[in-house]
Amino acid sequence: MEPIVNLQENIGKTVGRRKAPRNAFAYAMGLQSTVATFQRTLKRGLCPRGVYRFHSHEEADAWMMKMISRSRPTTS
Repeated sequence: MEPIVNLQENIGKTVGRRKAPRNAFAYAMGLQSTVATFQRTLKRGLCPRGVYRFHSHEEADAWMMKMISRSRPTTS
């Protein structure tokens, strides 16, 4: 019986290595402020709060896309 993976073989190339940010805390705080600004701009969350039950993941995904893409109510 032959092994599925040759453990002695060297890996030739790594593609897509991610570099960590130099100051992770500053990066995270910047991301958090961006999200807070986005929330203030919308003046509502992406989806209404509450507990929702769906029959399938597809139904839940469709509802989520509908809630995200709905237009913002106009204020006069």
